[in-house]
Amino acid sequence: MDIQVDADGHLHAGGLKLKCRLGRAGLSQDKREGDGATPIGAWPLRVVLYRPDRVSRPDTALAVRAIDADDGWCDDPTHADYNRPVRLPHPGSCEKMWRDDHLYDVVVVLGHNDSPPLPGLGSAIFLHVADPDGKPTQGCVALALGDLLELLKSCRPGDRLVVVAPPEQG
Repeated sequence: MDIQVDADGHLHAGGLKLKCRLGRAGLSQDKREGDGATPIGAWPLRVVLYRPDRVSRPDTALAVRAIDADDGWCDDPTHADYNRPVRLPHPGSCEKMWRDDHLYDVVVVLGHNDSPPLPGLGSAIFLHVADPDGKPTQGCVALALGDLLELLKSCRPGDRLVVVAPPEQG
């Protein structure tokens, strides 16, 4: 199944149409580390991560793994672990996966810039829980927790998140 995300912030999957949040800089065909843009393209759903102290294991056919307090994600383009999961502490710059807020209570790792990762072309592009205050993401796609859990019920290995370019303005 292709899960389509449009520039207007809607996610379409089967019969579902859900409001989603995108990167603070909108969409980009030319993703760069730290630019705040959600990358346009088709990204395989790799694995679901979740906080077992906050939510139950998501109901999905995708691979699922619990997040630990020392899990991180390397966002340092100069490090060999760039755009890979790591254990904290780590010598490179990393994003902490065990967050105080609830944004990573459920995370779907997307296959963006991961085969192999190319330095500077973007890291930690996820489908995750949306900020309750309506803030945009740093380049990910985010859904309300209930919507994300509902979507995951229909997800299967081989499914992709497809971020569609906006129509040309003329």
